[in-house]
Amino acid sequence: MWTVSRTRLSPEQRSAQLLDLGEQLFATTPYDDVHIEKVAEMAGVSRGLMYHYFPGKRAFFAALVRRHVEALARATEPDPGLPPYEQLAHGVEVFLDHVRRHPLGTKTMQRALASADAEMTEVIAWSERLQGDRILDALAGGTPPPLLRIAVRNWIVFLRNTAHDWIDEPAVSREEVRDLALSAFVGILEGLPEGARPAGLATLLDGIDRSADL
Repeated sequence: MWTVSRTRLSPEQRSAQLLDLGEQLFATTPYDDVHIEKVAEMAGVSRGLMYHYFPGKRAFFAALVRRHVEALARATEPDPGLPPYEQLAHGVEVFLDHVRRHPLGTKTMQRALASADAEMTEVIAWSERLQGDRILDALAGGTPPPLLRIAVRNWIVFLRNTAHDWIDEPAVSREEVRDLALSAFVGILEGLPEGARPAGLATLLDGIDRSADL
């Protein structure tokens, strides 16, 4: 059981503490079995204070998921000064580093998807749209072909699920997961028909060739 000693905290610190404890609980316990009163007990605060910050379990879980996806969005902010392949590789590496530092948050996010709750699903969909738009902006610019959008969106889902499984496979290195993700991305793009391929595909492949020569 996770417990903390009771100390006086600012509202922001208390909210963060409750979310940290809730992240541990939700990542290891099925949603229906979690009682947020347990979080209050773990934090050494009253139930009334807990409900002051979060009016119910659904709101608390939504806050957890939102905190995770917002942190991920900040961590993976692209550098437009880099070539497309380097932007992509850097984004994958930062994402995997984030997953490694926040395994419980990653598991919580997966549980949110499994819950089929509309609000949780929309928060995660927002994250995936953001990442997809960043990739498409680097590759194509303008309005991408619909099939390209589908391909990028589903690659993001592949990367998310792969990273989630990686948490439980410590023998697999970050570099192996990164190379798998990047190879899958290139394979998807090369498999697109000519009219759906991004304008930046040749530049992307050239970047891969240069990286391989280093």
